Amino acid sequence: MSPLSGVLSEAWALYKRHAPHFIVIAFAIYLVIAVINALLSWALGGVGVILGWVISLTGMFLLQAALVTAVQDVRDGRVDLDLGATISAAMPFLTAVAAASVLAGIGIAIGFALIIVPGLILVTFWSLLVPAIVIGRAGPLESFSRSWRTVRGNGWHVFCTFIMVFLLYVVGEWVLQFILIALPVAWRNLIADLIAGALVTPFIAIVTTLIYYRLTAAHGEQAEPAQGGYGPFHA
Repeated sequence: MSPLSGVLSEAWALYKRHAPHFIVIAFAIYLVIAVINALLSWALGGVGVILGWVISLTGMFLLQAALVTAVQDVRDGRVDLDLGATISAAMPFLTAVAAASVLAGIGIAIGFALIIVPGLILVTFWSLLVPAIVIGRAGPLESFSRSWRTVRGNGWHVFCTFIMVFLLYVVGEWVLQFILIALPVAWRNLIADLIAGALVTPFIAIVTTLIYYRLTAAHGEQAEPAQGGYGPFHA
């Protein structure tokens, strides 16, 4: 039996149990990003759009780290870290997550340019970069080998799992677009992205984190460093 058997149902159960907590974290970060982007665009025009893109990218890195931190926190069945504490706990990992994500994005883009298949392979084997950093305390470069080693032997199952999650996100976005069809396109896209992101992104983070825990256990490795806690990564 695959180590990932039932991971989606486990993720859904965890999501339902702590949905308000996860959604608040995601919505708060998405909302702050949207407001800052709107203000920058209004005040600075084209320059504001560029600055807003940088802030959005930073916010997405923070969101990834914060949601993985939140999942790590609630696996014992209770919420120990509120919104502020979760973001504070994720902040030390922001630089490492950003560095790893940018490098992965470049590598995956090159992979997709090489007849798509190499890109899909990299997406699959680098899918656990963020939990490797936040939970495993890996550095940004070490996280690549950690993620690859963790996925190894279960790549097809990991790929299929994320395809199902991706389809869920796409369907959710389409449904929201249909519900908001009467709104102008710009507003419809903004609201749909905000709601879909707040609702679905936490589920993706839960699935990713549970995959990391399950596969590290399957390899007989320790998911978290012996010292535990929420400190920054170690090189």
